[in-house]
Amino acid sequence: MKFISILALLPLATAFAPTPAFSSARSATTELYADAMIQFVKGLKEQVVPGIKMTRAKDGSSGVATFQFQNPNVFDASTAKEGDVTGMFLVDEEGEISTNDVNARFVNGKPQAIESVYVMSSPEEWDRFMRFMERYGEANGLEFNKAG
Repeated sequence: MKFISILALLPLATAFAPTPAFSSARSATTELYADAMIQFVKGLKEQVVPGIKMTRAKDGSSGVATFQFQNPNVFDASTAKEGDVTGMFLVDEEGEISTNDVNARFVNGKPQAIESVYVMSSPEEWDRFMRFMERYGEANGLEFNKAG
């Protein structure tokens, strides 16, 4: 896959962003990755697709992914009964990746956004995260953009 071959050339900062246009050809691929999801409450799929920025050490030994969710559905009154936010859980066919570094931003006393940070401290954790992002990106119309 072209996506995988690009990884070896990653600069220090990269990002996943929504694709500007969706094609019908993408829908067949999307079904393969439909199970890749983000959750803040276990069992409750977050419907809002975040902006994601990534950085990686030049030697590949560590990396950081920062997720920005604007008005996530976990703040909806209808989801309150599902439980409390206990972390961010990246769930796919391989299992679950999680972080407890989750912060909410409030405006006039009302939650507006969530920023979550996932720290990868080994090349194996980076590779696992990138496999999740490939699946999540395909399922949600994200594409990989190198910082420039």
